Amino acid sequence: MMKKLYFTILLISGLFAQNSVLKQFSDQFADIAEKANPAVVTILTEKNIDLSKTHRNIPQDDDMFRFFFNQPRQREFKSTALGSGVIVDSRKGYIITNNHVVEDVDEITIRLLDKMEYSATIVGRDPKSDIAVLQIEARGLSDMSFGDSDKLRVGEWVIAVGSPFSANLSHTVTAGIVSAKGRGNIMQGDVYEDFIQTDAAINPGNSGGALLNSAGDLIGINTAIYTNSFDRSNKGVGFAIPANMVKRVMSDLIDHGKVLRSWIGVQIQSIDETSAQALNLKKRSGALVADVVADGPAEKAGVETGDVIIEFNDVEVNSVDHLRNTVSSSAPNKRYDLIVIRDGRKKTIKVTLEELPGDEVLLSSNQPEPTNELGIQVSELTRSFRKEYGIGSRAEGVIVTSVKEGSVSANAGIQVGDLITRVGTKKCKTPQDFNRLLEETRKRNMVMLHLKRDGAARYMTLELED
Repeated sequence: MMKKLYFTILLISGLFAQNSVLKQFSDQFADIAEKANPAVVTILTEKNIDLSKTHRNIPQDDDMFRFFFNQPRQREFKSTALGSGVIVDSRKGYIITNNHVVEDVDEITIRLLDKMEYSATIVGRDPKSDIAVLQIEARGLSDMSFGDSDKLRVGEWVIAVGSPFSANLSHTVTAGIVSAKGRGNIMQGDVYEDFIQTDAAINPGNSGGALLNSAGDLIGINTAIYTNSFDRSNKGVGFAIPANMVKRVMSDLIDHGKVLRSWIGVQIQSIDETSAQALNLKKRSGALVADVVADGPAEKAGVETGDVIIEFNDVEVNSVDHLRNTVSSSAPNKRYDLIVIRDGRKKTIKVTLEELPGDEVLLSSNQPEPTNELGIQVSELTRSFRKEYGIGSRAEGVIVTSVKEGSVSANAGIQVGDLITRVGTKKCKTPQDFNRLLEETRKRNMVMLHLKRDGAARYMTLELED
C-alpha cells in the first residue's frame, strides 16, 4: 500500500514538473512574440501597369473599344503585392526586407502593428543576396537586435513572424526548428546563397519577415519556400538569409549604395564521387578550379586549373557556395592563405583579393582522330574552328568535332564544338596529347576532362566500361 502511494506521489510530482517546464517554454515563446511584433511590418507595394505597352497587338481605337464594351479603354491599372519587413534601427527608420518584395515597384507603404501607415523610400537593393533596405520617417518605432547566425545550431528552436497570404494575417507567428544550415542552389540566377533551412511555416507574404532564435534575436530574414509552381503553400521547408550576411549587406547599402564584394578570379565546381576518385581525393569537400580568369587575383597568385581549393583563410571549404560566399564577404586588397591540392599534394598559395569589378562579373591537322572509347572525335584547334565556335585566340586545347550517339560522352552531355583543354590535370594541346593522356588515365577506368563551352568551363568525369 505504501509503495503504491509512493509511486502515485512520484507520478503526480512528475506531471506537475512537466507542466511547469511546458508552461515556461510556452511563456518564453509568448514573450518573444510580444516583443518582436512591433518591430515586424507589413509591406504593401503598387506598380503601375501600362496596358498599351503590355498589349501591343490589341487595336488602340477607343471608339471601337467603347462600341463593344460600352466603356472607355482602361489605359493602366495598379498591380498590388504584399511582403514583410523588420525594423532594425528605430531612430533612423531603417527596415530590412527582401529585394524581390520591392523590386520594380512604384509605391511602397509600410503598415505597423498599430495599423499606422508610412510611405517608404528605398535606401539600397542587392539582387544577388535578395536584401533591400527601406527607410520611413516616424517616431516611437520599435526595432529588433541582430543575433549571431554563425552560432545557430541545427535542431535549435526558431520563430518566424510575418504576413502570410494577406495583410489581414499580419504578424502571424509560427515556430519550428533549424533543419539545416548553409543551403545553396535554391534560387535561380546569379545569387549568393547560404540559407538557414527551417520547418517553421513560411508562406507567400512572409518574404522579408523575421526569423528569431529562442533569445528573441533576429538571426535571419525569411526569403523563400521550397515548393512547386502550382502549389505555393508551405510544405515544411522554408529558407532564411543569415543575419550576419544581412548585416554586412545592409551596412554596405547604407554607406556605399552598393555591396562591396571581393573576388578571387576562378570558375569552380563541386567535387562529386567520380571526380574525387579521379583526383585521388580522400573526401569530397573543397572546390575544383575549372578555369582561372586571366589577370585575376588567382592567376597572379599562381592558382592553376585542376587545383582543388580545400581551405581559405584558415577555414575549411565545404562547398562551392561556401567558398564563394566566404570570398565575397572578405575584405578586398588583403592577402589570404589559400590551401589547394595539386597533383595529390597540399600547396599553400597567398592570394590578394580584389574588389569584384562590377555586378556582372562572377566569378596542325584539321583531320579528326579516329573515334575513341569515349565516342568522340577531336581535332586541332584551327583558326576556322575558333571563328566557327567563338573561341578566343589565347585558348588552347582540342575541339570536339563528332560525338557518337549513345556513347558515354553523349550521355554525359558533351557536344560538338566543346573545347577540351585538359585530361585530368594535364594540359592537352593536340589530338596526340589527348590520346596519350586518355590512355594513361584509362588505367583507372575513368577519365576526367576539362571542357569549355560558351565561355564557361567545367570538369566532367566519365566512367569507362571494363
